Amino acid sequence: MAGHIIAVVGGKGGVGKSVFAANLAISHLQEFKQRPLIVDLDLSSLGDQNIILGQSPQKNIVDVSKMPPGPIDPKSLSPYMVNASAGYSYIGAPKDAIVARDIDLDGIGRFLKAITQVFSLIVVDCGNGTDPAALKTFEAATVIIVVTTADVIVINQTKRILGKIQELLFPPEMVQIVINRYSQANIINPQIIQKNLGRPIYAAVPEDMATCEASLAKSTPLCIGAAGSPIARAYHDIVRKMQQTNLLETLSKLNKPSGVVAKAQAGLSAGVTGVSTDGGVNASSKNGVGTLDSWTAMKLRIHKALVEQMDLKKMNTDTNDSKQRAVLRERTQKAVLDVLGKEDTSALLNTRELKAQMLKEVLDEALGLGPLEDLLADDTVTEIMVNARDQIYIEKSGKPQLSKVNFSSENQMMNVIERIVTPLGRRVDEKIPYVDARLQDGSRVHVIIPPLALRGPTITIRKFPKKRIEYKDLIQFGSITEEIADFLRCCVEAKLNIVVSGGTGSGKTTLLNVLSNFIPSTERIITVEDSAELQLGQEHVVRLETRPKNIEGEGEVSIRDLIKCCLRMRPDRIVVGECRGGEALDMLSAMNTGHSGSLTTLHANNPRECLARLETLVMMAGLGLSPKAIRENIASAVGVIIQQSRLSDGARKVTYITEVVGMQGEVVSLQDIFVFKQEGMDKKRKVVGRFVPTGFIPKFVEDMEAKGMKISRSLFASK
Repeated sequence: MAGHIIAVVGGKGGVGKSVFAANLAISHLQEFKQRPLIVDLDLSSLGDQNIILGQSPQKNIVDVSKMPPGPIDPKSLSPYMVNASAGYSYIGAPKDAIVARDIDLDGIGRFLKAITQVFSLIVVDCGNGTDPAALKTFEAATVIIVVTTADVIVINQTKRILGKIQELLFPPEMVQIVINRYSQANIINPQIIQKNLGRPIYAAVPEDMATCEASLAKSTPLCIGAAGSPIARAYHDIVRKMQQTNLLETLSKLNKPSGVVAKAQAGLSAGVTGVSTDGGVNASSKNGVGTLDSWTAMKLRIHKALVEQMDLKKMNTDTNDSKQRAVLRERTQKAVLDVLGKEDTSALLNTRELKAQMLKEVLDEALGLGPLEDLLADDTVTEIMVNARDQIYIEKSGKPQLSKVNFSSENQMMNVIERIVTPLGRRVDEKIPYVDARLQDGSRVHVIIPPLALRGPTITIRKFPKKRIEYKDLIQFGSITEEIADFLRCCVEAKLNIVVSGGTGSGKTTLLNVLSNFIPSTERIITVEDSAELQLGQEHVVRLETRPKNIEGEGEVSIRDLIKCCLRMRPDRIVVGECRGGEALDMLSAMNTGHSGSLTTLHANNPRECLARLETLVMMAGLGLSPKAIRENIASAVGVIIQQSRLSDGARKVTYITEVVGMQGEVVSLQDIFVFKQEGMDKKRKVVGRFVPTGFIPKFVEDMEAKGMKISRSLFASK
């Protein structure tokens, strides 16, 4: 009688599916005295089963996949597997990512079909269950066991895997759900999990971290090392339940789909990716499943050799000392050249330019931000948008375009992300899958990773110019005119409270920076930001930056907290990078209580919407103020609203300068002072327009003149 294959997949990394697979097989051995075969086909963990079982096989599943066609018996398999004294057999996974990508899928199919004639039970650790090798196993398997835990993120990922299995037309009965590490103290109980997954729960393995950790430390499966423990008994209950319900025999009669891997590669199963290994092999690359272009493959080999030769993790690669960076780069360059000298590069690196390019790319990945280094060095690039590892958009002259560079793997992307956030004391992982950070030059970075980002890690970098932008640059760009710049300088020097309003990417922060530099150097300035971006030329500046929650969910310091702090620091000016919530109330309170001349930014499309948005943000403070009281507060606090807009041709311009006049009834009264009037498009599709005064003279002009400022009334004359 043919044996049965049990494919074990994890709803998400870290759920314990490898430990489950090993102990399930061993409990079967102990219950029925039949030698099982354990196969490690998890090509992303690359050898976890070796640690769990305490084995170190010389050959691996890739070698098995390349066995010549023909009958398979224990004698022919002997060189490829370990026959453990405990009574089980084992075939391991490769320890090298480069080796893993050479797996022969057809060979795996032949092996799985033949092995059921040798062993009565084969348990295959299939990783996350979405790579081609796992799908090949599903075709031959009797049952697919999906291991999950009572965790919201894990359950969400488990739903995705179940959806993929369903899309590939595997019978629903073939899939069984097992809850691992279950405790009655869990808020999420089996009924909730069952309701969310839409599938019955087959079994649950209790939580026993002490026993599991002790077993892993000894490299002994817990069903052997702690045979009498409750968790070991749970595994025995599962195999007995399979026997009593005749599960495997029943499921073996189901009709299963064939050609699943081809369907997935053809895109019939959305989201099924290729082999993703720790070494950066992504089998769903443009070159096809399981293949890499020779350039990337060589780069990965060089990088692996470099890591072995130089332990970069123990070196301070994020040092701010330019001399230390230069010494480190020189040492690393020498090591790369040594590695290149041992490689056969005659076919691929046959020119000096190609060798130099390979050297640069390896150094950028080892010490810098990989393929982003060239984009960051290009002054014409203002924004970098990494949608996926092989799709990087850039913004030039206000227009997005697809760049020619890409990452070789998602693992490389995660290394770059870690290099960005670690020096700032930030973190990004499955518990906190997004983060705001900044580069050394002040460029703003936003990162979001799976499970929130479905296509893989996403990076967005708003580049900060190497040269601080001044008002003269804005005049040259056509964002403002000389007369408007002088007027804004007077507004800042006269200590008017100013709100810069605009949409995402419209240039609010840049304009705020320019306005901040109009503040006299004799005044004490305190800036409050989520990610410190402002570059002020004055010396008497205190810069404050928020802090996110730590791993225990504590220690968060918000913008509200920092605004309250800075009020006790004797500020002459308070500059808040952006108001997004209840801090708007604290900002208005500061403006109204002796801290005039404060500056901030806000997301809105025009000055009137800016007031409505400001009112909404104040309500978010939760003090229950009436709308009229909020509007009165806004009317008395805010002096000028500057609307910054990004036009259809990508140009950023100041489109409104508006005075907040006061209250008329229950409505805040506004009066435009200057507006940008668009008059059409030129032959190059550039916006043609001009800045025009409305003829209204602001009420605060008299106060300016009383302070000795000279404001020409002709500046406001309508034209």
